[in-house]
Amino acid sequence: MKIAISSQNQNQVTGHLGRCQKFWIYDVEGTTIQDKQLLQITKEQSFRESSPKAPHPLDGVQVLISGGMGRGLARRLESKNIQPLITPETDLDAAVMAYLSGTLALMTPEEHHQLKHGDDHEHPDGDSST
Repeated sequence: MKIAISSQNQNQVTGHLGRCQKFWIYDVEGTTIQDKQLLQITKEQSFRESSPKAPHPLDGVQVLISGGMGRGLARRLESKNIQPLITPETDLDAAVMAYLSGTLALMTPEEHHQLKHGDDHEHPDGDSST
């Protein structure tokens, strides 16, 4: 199984998945991490810039963990058979291990948006896909 984690700073699980260009890719067998490699994509390959119908460098993963994403991006991932997960966990390895053990704290896109922005926040471009 391959698990991707958004990590723009390469040290922590980060949000704003639509703009993220750095991902740790974990190769997992059972409940053991076999390998971990950094994948860096171009701005044009980011989810915000790329077409939902075009092939994507993350198409081969089964799970994508992030600190935040909108409902539209979550649906886009699901259409590619990638399970989208939003978590408040910021430690990369801890997030993967918690996922594998079934204990990863999860949030919905709406819960994440409320936590980060409050009731009256709107995205300036009207897009909630990040």
